[in-house]
Amino acid sequence: MASVVKSIIDGVKEKGLSGFFRHLKNEGYLRCLPDGNLLQTKIHNIGATLVGVDKFGNKYYEKTENTQYGRHRWVEYAEKTRYNASQVPAEWHGWLHFITDHTGDELLLLKPKRYGVEHKENLSGHGEEFIYHSKGHALNPGQRNWTRYQPWQSTNEP
Repeated sequence: MASVVKSIIDGVKEKGLSGFFRHLKNEGYLRCLPDGNLLQTKIHNIGATLVGVDKFGNKYYEKTENTQYGRHRWVEYAEKTRYNASQVPAEWHGWLHFITDHTGDELLLLKPKRYGVEHKENLSGHGEEFIYHSKGHALNPGQRNWTRYQPWQSTNEP
């Protein structure tokens, strides 16, 4: 929390009060007030450097000063309403998880064109057509009709 306050004070000193508020408006801080996760990411972005943007529009940030090691690289997803880790391409995944210090843009230049398939987001778990339901699940469209089974009746009277 102290680093956030320090970043805000440094931003006001650098840009002035009106310039700082203009920066907040341009960066979309006011639009993200209803979403707590997005607001937390935006506040964390104060004082960070934008390292790059991938082909999907995700923004990658790094903040090396006054930040715990292992928490100084992060991604701000392009799609704010529905985001998950599979939206990060492989070249940026390595940079985010400290596998390499090369950014995704640098790795794309090194990658031969003949390798691999274009990155696609994993859509499992999103939308009814991608969710698996077992045969007896209430949401399964091909659900069994369990009404043909009758409860067992005892023939012995006590």
